[in-house]
Amino acid sequence: MPNTTEVILTEKIYNLGAEADIVKVKTGYARNFLIPNGKALEITPAALRRLNLLKAKRAEREAQELNESQELARKIGKVKLEIELETGETGKAFGSVTAQDIADKLRAALGGNIEIDRHKINLERPIKDSGKHEVSIKLHHDVTATLEVNITAKGAAPAAEGEAAKEEEKPAGGYKAKAKAKHKTKDEAK
Repeated sequence: MPNTTEVILTEKIYNLGAEADIVKVKTGYARNFLIPNGKALEITPAALRRLNLLKAKRAEREAQELNESQELARKIGKVKLEIELETGETGKAFGSVTAQDIADKLRAALGGNIEIDRHKINLERPIKDSGKHEVSIKLHHDVTATLEVNITAKGAAPAAEGEAAKEEEKPAGGYKAKAKAKHKTKDEAK
């Protein structure tokens, strides 16, 4: 009794294949999930004849995805994001700009109706410094968009003014040290 069987997929299934692919899967997975839900067909002469129809459907879907990705790449190329990064007194960043932050800002910049998955945004590591950064976004295996992100420091200038005010408040002799606490020994406690 074979443990695997071959089926023809009728729709794209993540980590398995796209429509019109002939894939080997576990017999139980095919019998209990794929075939009853209409996601796959058993390999029969009639199913093999239907294979050409599925290939045409797949080509049409892939062409549509490519066109949508190219159009989205053009829109993203025109966008310039401005993100403020909270910084401390010395100019060191408190946090960082992550792929999720960029995805949220990009969604708002594009009108809120286009969702960009954060996993498609290529960041080697979160951005922790201010300035202009170019971020690539992989929209399709053939389409990559480049987004310009300008990171500005927030809180650096007011912190410098606060530091100058602290300097003025210091007494002329510097800080006075507290008297050290004296601990009683067991004999003194009695």
